[in-house]
Amino acid sequence: MTQDQLKQAVAQAAIDIVVPRLDKQAIIGVGTGSTANFFIDLLAEHKYDFAGAVASSEATAERLRGHGIEVFDLNSVPELEFYVDGADECNKHLELIKGGGAALTREKIVAAVAKTFICIADESKKVDFLGEFPLPVEVIPMARSYVAREIVGLGGDPVYRTGVLTDNGNVILDVHNMQITDPRGLEEKLNAIVGVVCSGLFAARPADVLLLGTKTGVSTIKKTELS
Repeated sequence: MTQDQLKQAVAQAAIDIVVPRLDKQAIIGVGTGSTANFFIDLLAEHKYDFAGAVASSEATAERLRGHGIEVFDLNSVPELEFYVDGADECNKHLELIKGGGAALTREKIVAAVAKTFICIADESKKVDFLGEFPLPVEVIPMARSYVAREIVGLGGDPVYRTGVLTDNGNVILDVHNMQITDPRGLEEKLNAIVGVVCSGLFAARPADVLLLGTKTGVSTIKKTELS
């Protein structure tokens, strides 16, 4: 199977979990990126079965609206049953690196509200240790140099992602050359740096379900099965 076929397969697996539990009032959180786009396109076939969605980025909102799916502001939504999104890396504990598409802060906010966070990814994203994919960190622009120096002190090699502004108007530092053995601890340390808006480590709030596309089918890993 090609990578796109694997993404299609995990997106369909997410649909198979989500759609049977929807009602006319349901609102779904939807992530950003190529795998999430497959999910959006499949979700559109069921758009009359639920009320709408909360988008983690402007690009996702545009794609949802293009399919005729109503997009809600998160502030107007009391709860989300599901949040479905991809990942740039995932480990066996369902801890993730996200933010390759620069939507990490909004993704983390929507994930925090959702009762169930379903991560959809192909098997190339599964790693023993997070960090081979550069860790994105969203930063207030005036703090960029200061935050970079602090990250160097933590053992990382931050690189400014030139020409990129997040939907929040901030910049991204991509942290290279870190093998992350304590994702939750590093997330806490990064959050404590003044000027950091959000890191792309999803460890304090990992995925609840990982749908991993493999050449032999979709593997389902649940957080509850790991404890």
